[in-house]
Amino acid sequence: MSPRPPSVDALAASLDDGRLPRALLVEIARQAVETFRRDPGGRSAEEVAAEQAGRLAARRPGKVVNATGVLLHTNLGRALLASEAAEAERMSSAGYSALEFDLGEGRRGGRGSYAHDLLRAVTGAEAALAVNNNAGALFLTIAALAGARAAVVSRGELIEIGGSFRLPDLMGSTGARLVEVGTTNRTRLKDYRKAVGPDTGMILKVHPSNYRIEGFTEEAAYRDLAALAAEGGIPFVADVGSGLLDARTPWLDGPPPAWLSDEPAVRQTLEAGADLVLFSGDKLLGGPQAGLIVGRAGLIEEIRSHPIARAVRIGGGALAALAVTLEMYAAGRAGEIPFWKMASLPTAGLEARSLAAASTIGPAASVEQGLSLPGAGSVPGKGIPGPIVVVGSPPATAWGRLLAAAPPIVTRREPRGLVADLRTVDPGDDAHVADSIARACRS
Repeated sequence: MSPRPPSVDALAASLDDGRLPRALLVEIARQAVETFRRDPGGRSAEEVAAEQAGRLAARRPGKVVNATGVLLHTNLGRALLASEAAEAERMSSAGYSALEFDLGEGRRGGRGSYAHDLLRAVTGAEAALAVNNNAGALFLTIAALAGARAAVVSRGELIEIGGSFRLPDLMGSTGARLVEVGTTNRTRLKDYRKAVGPDTGMILKVHPSNYRIEGFTEEAAYRDLAALAAEGGIPFVADVGSGLLDARTPWLDGPPPAWLSDEPAVRQTLEAGADLVLFSGDKLLGGPQAGLIVGRAGLIEEIRSHPIARAVRIGGGALAALAVTLEMYAAGRAGEIPFWKMASLPTAGLEARSLAAASTIGPAASVEQGLSLPGAGSVPGKGIPGPIVVVGSPPATAWGRLLAAAPPIVTRREPRGLVADLRTVDPGDDAHVADSIARACRS
C-alpha cells in the first residue's frame, strides 16, 4: 500500500515558522500533496513543501548586505536613500500629505510642484517634470513630441539594457517612426542632417548606459545637434540616463573624480543647447526611482498634458524622497547622499576596515587592490579604485551559504576567489560580513 500524504492543514501548520502568511503556506501544502499523489514513489510531500516554502521565503523583501562593490546594484535596489529622504518617504506613505493640494491657496495643486521647482533650481532648466522612471520619461516624451512622425537616433545608441529592455521596441510602441542614422561606431553630424526633414518630430541622443565603444569611433556633439535641431525648429532631446547633475561635482571636495571624466551631466547638456534632458532619479542623483525631464517650458507643458503622463506619474512617497534629495543638492549637502558618500570614502579608512575583516576571516583572506563599480549602467567601463577582501580557493558552497545568512550577504565571485568589497557595506555590518565569510569558508 502506498503511503498516505499528510493533510493540507497539518502540512501547512508544520511549515509555519513566522516568515510566510498562512494563505501562502496552505497553497504550498496543497501543491506538495498533489505532487505526491501524482508520484507517490518520489519525494515526500513534506520535502517538496519545505523546499518551496524556503524558496518563497527567500524572495520576501528584506535587508540584504551588498558586499559586491557595485554602488548602484539594480538587483539590490539601486541607490540608497539619505536617511532624511527615506524618512520623508515613510511619512508621506504612512500618513496624508499635500500631494496635489496647495496649502497656500487652499485648493487643488499640481502633483510634484515643489520637486519641480527644486529641479529647475539645481539644473538651471526653465521647467521640469518627474514621472515613475526614466523609461517612462522617454516613452512619454517620444509619444508627446514625435507622435507618428520620425524620431532620429544614432544606430550606436539603440541600446538594450537589463531585463531585455530595448530602445527600438520602446520607441516603436509610441507610434513614432524610428529613423536610424550612422553606424554602430561612427555617427557624424551630416548623418543626422541627411535624415532630418518635414516629417521629423525630434532628434534624440541616448547615453549608451551599460557599454562603451572604443577605438575607431565618432559621435556628434550635443552642441552641434542642438544647433541642427534649432535650424529646423525640431526638439533636440538628450537622454543622459545616469543623472549626474553637474560635471563640476561642487558637492565633493577637490576636483571631479577621474572615473566621471566622460559622463554627460544634466546642467552642461542643457547649457550645450538641448531642449530637453532626461535622466534617472535612482542612479548618480542618489534618490528614489524616478524619471526626470528638464528643459524648455513649452515642451514640458506639451509632455505634461499628454494622456500617457497620467499612466507614468510618480507616486507620493517617491516624490517626497526626491524633494529631500534635491534639497540636499540645493543646500550643497549632496556629499552626504549615500552614493556620493560611498564613492568618495577615504582609502585609508576603507583599507583599515578591509584588513580587520581579513584578519577575522583567516589566512585564506588577503587585502588587494580592486575596483568598485558605479553600477546601474552609469559610467560604463569605469570604476573606483580601492582595497577589497579576497578569499582564495573558497569552498564551492561559500557563496550560497552567504546568501543564506541572516541578513543575506551578496559578494562577488572572481577567478581569484570570493571578493568582498566593503565600500558598499555599512560599517555596522562589517563584523557580520567577516564572521559569515569565515563560517561559510569552513569545510
